[in-house]
Amino acid sequence: MTQHKKTTLPNGIRVITETIPYVKSFSLGFWFDTGSRSESLENNGISHFIEHMVFKGTTKRSAKKIATEIESCGGYLNAFTSKEHICFYGRGLIEHLEKTFDVISDMIQNPLFKNSDIKKESKVVIDELYDIEDNPEELIFDKFEEVIYSNTPLALPIIGSETNIKNFNQRALQAFVKNNFRFDNLVIAASGAIEHQEILKMADKFILKNLGNSVSKKKKLCKFSNLGYTKTIEKDIQQVHTIIGGTTYGYNSAERVIAALLMQILGEGSSSRLFQSVRERNGIAYQINSFLNSFIDVSSFGVYLSTNEKMIDKAVSLVKKEFIKLKSKKVSTQELNKAKESLKGNLLLSLESTTNRMIRMAQSELYFNRIKSVEEIIENINKVTANQIIELANVLFSDNNLVQIIIKSNNAILKSAA
Repeated sequence: MTQHKKTTLPNGIRVITETIPYVKSFSLGFWFDTGSRSESLENNGISHFIEHMVFKGTTKRSAKKIATEIESCGGYLNAFTSKEHICFYGRGLIEHLEKTFDVISDMIQNPLFKNSDIKKESKVVIDELYDIEDNPEELIFDKFEEVIYSNTPLALPIIGSETNIKNFNQRALQAFVKNNFRFDNLVIAASGAIEHQEILKMADKFILKNLGNSVSKKKKLCKFSNLGYTKTIEKDIQQVHTIIGGTTYGYNSAERVIAALLMQILGEGSSSRLFQSVRERNGIAYQINSFLNSFIDVSSFGVYLSTNEKMIDKAVSLVKKEFIKLKSKKVSTQELNKAKESLKGNLLLSLESTTNRMIRMAQSELYFNRIKSVEEIIENINKVTANQIIELANVLFSDNNLVQIIIKSNNAILKSAA
């Protein structure tokens, strides 16, 4: 049986663990409660750039040594940046837990940020930026959130701008780390064949630098509203890509689970309404799905699809028909139960991975200041009614609440304008 424990250290670091006695591995994550949402237009992209740069060497280890120490014992080391968090994580066999803890602790406390490395890595990150620009499936989500979160930091892309990336320097990186890599911003999460007391001992042994505490720990929560809006972007591509959606409840709202079920019914999986209507019955789009991307105070929701220029109008029309159906007729008990089982099944299947379990724990702590039990989540899913689904559908799918982003070829735009 698994067991969760939490300790807040005297310096403010939160340590959360889950002991899984029947595995021989671990997943360990160091989470900072900061991300691109903590940036401005002038330094947008710096969180993601720092995520790259801590792997380039510390006062104790070269970039090669960081990689070699983990990989030589069969482990894995990586990181990711979101709009609200930066996570440095590793996984491996339990006998190498202390080594992994040591390496990650060193990376976050003692990064060198050498100007020569910054210059080289800026080229790598700009190449990553170009990859996003060349990939409309990824780019369209950045453009969508740029519109629906306009004039807030959530509108900023995680990767930043080419100008900013080229201008980052040691002083800027050190200043951002000093202000955001703070004790009370740090959650250390571990899942697997670990003992809580051992993680606490490692924190005492390896967290040696005084990271200090934040002046202000609370995010500024925002209110979001949309007005009907369509934006078209020209790219040298073959297919037409589009998102239709808007904003809804975030993690701080109990109603978010209703939105999750509504999106499940609409377009998650091959048995969903959109897949059956657009792809199976009409053979229009290879890619079509709904999504719910959540933050503390808001979520972006919508439908993404790609198809050819001749079929895009029909595909959008079919999507909007499904919106109307969800607004006008309550879903059946059978369909609602199917969506609930899918949502619960996805949750339970994800728990077979120690990394997923570690991520779930850390995000629960960061968003709710506690570890939500699986039983509580399932209970909240089971409580949702068909009346709640239709009520939310009428709010979300009203015309003045929806934004549409389209990416299509220059040639297609010229034809449509003719």
